[in-house]
Amino acid sequence: MPAPVIYYIRHGETSWNAEGRLQGVQDIPLNDLGRRQAAAAGNILLDLFARDGRDQSSLAFVASPLIRARATMELVRSELKLPPAGYALDDRLREIGYGQWEGSTLPEMQVADPDLYAKRQTEKWTVSPPGGESYVDVQDRMQDWYASLRGDTVAVAHGGTARALMVVLGIETPLSAADLTIEQGAVYVFRDGGLQKYS
Repeated sequence: MPAPVIYYIRHGETSWNAEGRLQGVQDIPLNDLGRRQAAAAGNILLDLFARDGRDQSSLAFVASPLIRARATMELVRSELKLPPAGYALDDRLREIGYGQWEGSTLPEMQVADPDLYAKRQTEKWTVSPPGGESYVDVQDRMQDWYASLRGDTVAVAHGGTARALMVVLGIETPLSAADLTIEQGAVYVFRDGGLQKYS
C-alpha cells in the first residue's frame, strides 16, 4: 500500500501566539486573524483537491483535541462545504507540553531559569521544560499516529507536532526541525517522501 498523503494544517493564530506566549496544552481560542487563517487554509485545500481531482469525502479528517485546532478544522470543513463536526479527534496530535513554562514568553523563561533556557537553546529536541515534554516524546507519539493511518488524511494540529512529523518521515533532522517556523493559514502536503507547502 502506498504511503498515505497527509494534508497538514497548523491551527490559526491565538492571542497567545500574537503575544509570543508558549501555549502547550492550554486551551486558547482562535483570535480574528486565526479564524481568517483557518478559512484561508480551507480555500487552499479546496484548490488542491480540485487540482488533484480528489474527492474530499474519501479522505479522513482528524484534529488535535485542543480548541484552537478543533475550531480551525471546523472552519476548514466549512470552506470545503462539509459538515463542520464530521472529523475525529486524536490526543497524539496535541501540542508539545511546556509544563511550568506554559503562558510564559521566551524572555520570561530566560529570566526565570537561565541555565535550563540556555541548555534548551542548544539541545531543544531532547530537553524538556519542568513538568513538560521533550520533542523526543512528541516524535514518539507522532510516529505512533503516522503508523496508525489507513489512508489519505487531512490533519489539523500544531507547530510542534508538524516538526516532529517531519523528523519521523525523514524530511528534517532534529537539529534542522527544532526551530522551523510552521506557518498558520498554509497547507503542508506530505506525499511520496517529500513535503510541499501551499500558502
